[in-house]
Amino acid sequence: MTPPFIPFKAGEAVLDWIGLSDALAAGHKGARAQIEDTFLYRGDDTILSRAAWIDGLGALVKTATIFPDNVDVPTINGGVSLFDDADGTLAANIDFHLVTKWKTAADSLLAARRLAPAGAQRILIVGAGTVARSIREAFGAGFPDAQFHIWNRSNHRATQLATTWPDLRVEDDLETAVRAADIIVGCTRTTDPWLQGDWLRPGQHVNLIGAYRPDMREADDEAVRRAHLYVDSIDTTVGHIGELKIPLEAGTITHDQIRADFYDLDAFAPDPEGITLFKNGGGAHLDLMTCRYILDRWQAQ
Repeated sequence: MTPPFIPFKAGEAVLDWIGLSDALAAGHKGARAQIEDTFLYRGDDTILSRAAWIDGLGALVKTATIFPDNVDVPTINGGVSLFDDADGTLAANIDFHLVTKWKTAADSLLAARRLAPAGAQRILIVGAGTVARSIREAFGAGFPDAQFHIWNRSNHRATQLATTWPDLRVEDDLETAVRAADIIVGCTRTTDPWLQGDWLRPGQHVNLIGAYRPDMREADDEAVRRAHLYVDSIDTTVGHIGELKIPLEAGTITHDQIRADFYDLDAFAPDPEGITLFKNGGGAHLDLMTCRYILDRWQAQ
């Protein structure tokens, strides 16, 4: 039997954000994943290959090409193959952009559902690219009563994105928007932190997605120092992404300030007296859990 190829539009039609978020939580109750990442660089261009194997769930290989200067094609492309756990045969090829969109946003949604303050009403999205769009979708499902705001260095791009959601309010001043938000979600690829720790107040939840290289970070030292730190995977974030790698190497924070990853979800809890900060680093095990969820939903249809 020929393994299915699951395309973007038809695959997306059978998915829902809360269902995938719950599937990621359930996946972390099983065997711990074996993960291996390989990075190749050429200037600002990156090739990231990720492999994961979870006993009882299957195996996955995903390769992403990240070319920030692309104009006529997406800046991020790649391919995803899911393999059967029992015999190693190809179980499915799934559209790369489908997997990446849903994995990335559901990863952050799972953390926000555990760490955000009860009754969060104001969500600020920083950045106006592809990830910002999927965050608006995912967090709209997770926090249906919240007001959504957006800030971007290019106000024009934020305004364009807001045309898709009439209730998405464009902010002109970043500091004012951060101070007013209950949840702050960062979706920027920057090496110059935009989030200043002095702007934060107790009870807020910060959820950072954009940085993926050792020289990239969205939050400054003070933000990281003040916050209770959580990650999706210690193995794929701490030594690899500048958000934590830079302040750890500088001695600004210590490893014991990172409270938990998703394999200890019971430790994820909001803190009305403190700031929670989650670093979304991705990881092939999350892609694997997402692909398994997509394939199960596809076959159920």
